[in-house]
This record gives sequence, C-alpha cells and structure tokens, in this order.
Amino acid sequence: MRSLSLEEIGGVGAKMRDFFLQLKDRFAKPVEEEDNMEQVSDYVELDSPSQREEKSRVIVRPFVMEEFEDIKDILDAIREGSTIALINIRPLKEKDLVELKRAISKLRKTCTAIDGDIAGFGEDYVVAVPYFARIHRQNQGQPEDD
Repeated sequence: MRSLSLEEIGGVGAKMRDFFLQLKDRFAKPVEEEDNMEQVSDYVELDSPSQREEKSRVIVRPFVMEEFEDIKDILDAIREGSTIALINIRPLKEKDLVELKRAISKLRKTCTAIDGDIAGFGEDYVVAVPYFARIHRQNQGQPEDD
C-alpha cells in the first residue's frame, strides 16, 4: 500500500475544498436565482408539494340519497379512495324501502370490494369509508369506555 505525500494530500484537499465551496455556493443562492435556474435546468419537476398535499387530503363529503340513481355519485367518490361519505338516507327511506335496501346492498358490496367499511349512523345516516379507515362499533351488551 502506497502512502500519499504531503503535496498529494494538499492537492486532494484543495480539490475537495473547491468541490465543497461550489456546493455551498449552489445551495446559498437567493430564491430569484433558483427560479431562473429551474427554467434552464435539465430536469422536470413531476409533483409539486402543493399537489402532493392536495392528493393526500381526506374529504368528508355529505350525500343525500333521494332515489336509487344517487348511489352512482356516492360509489364513484368512495372508489377514488380519499372520500368518507356521510349519506342521508331519510328521503329514500320515506319514499321506497325496497330501493333503499338495494342501494345499501350495493354500497356494502362496493365497500367490501375496496376493503372499506360501512355502518349505520343513527336512524337516517350511513357512513362509508375507504380502505384506510375503519368505523368504531360499540360492542353489543358492553358499556362504552369513557
């Protein structure tokens, strides 16, 4: 194994120093210069932080089910994967109980298919959530912990 002489060490040290000074200069540039560099640079930004933030948000969206056909918009929103649906079923419940049962069955099948969850919420609401959420259910016969 060969040892480096002081001159060789000094040369390597100078190159490293120059390299780190260039890095420092590059990262210490003001924001205006960085903006101009983005226009000239050889890369394309694929996803800005604001776009990522918007995609990662969960939307709690209310729906009113007045007829069976209203189920389509609800199912589309749940399938997107970022919407928690709060569905008011009272209008359809008062209008046609058979259609309501058909709609709830379709909601349940879709939630199962996307590994989501669905539950009744009071007398007039159903909550449907995508794969990343679960609905808390109080065990029958056991008091809820406070």
